[in-house]
Amino acid sequence: MPGKKRSVVGVLIFSIITLGIYYLYWIYAISKETQQYLEKKTISPGLELLFSIITCGLYWFYWIYKYSKIAVECQQKAGLPPEDNAVINLILAILGLGIISSMILQASLNKVWEFESHKNDSVISTTNTF
Repeated sequence: MPGKKRSVVGVLIFSIITLGIYYLYWIYAISKETQQYLEKKTISPGLELLFSIITCGLYWFYWIYKYSKIAVECQQKAGLPPEDNAVINLILAILGLGIISSMILQASLNKVWEFESHKNDSVISTTNTF
């Protein structure tokens, strides 16, 4: 099951408007969606969020790198050419541009979710023809 396609700019705007609360939700949602898509029980969305909070955001540097790699796994599972942005995202985060890293990660996952939804649409349309 593909995840939810989100506006890349929306991640930025909602994070600013909610003073970071939406961003915490976004971390949980991305963790949950990739866990379900990859069928990985080793990913725990609740722990990802908890570690981000209790480390005052330090865990987030690891998280953005890890999930950029997980996005590559999602792309490979979907049959898309992989785009590994993990190092770029980590560098941006270290330079204080972490929100841009998040936007890049969301864009990578949006490609997977869109591709999967089109794949599912074509399967449904071919099974409904008589």
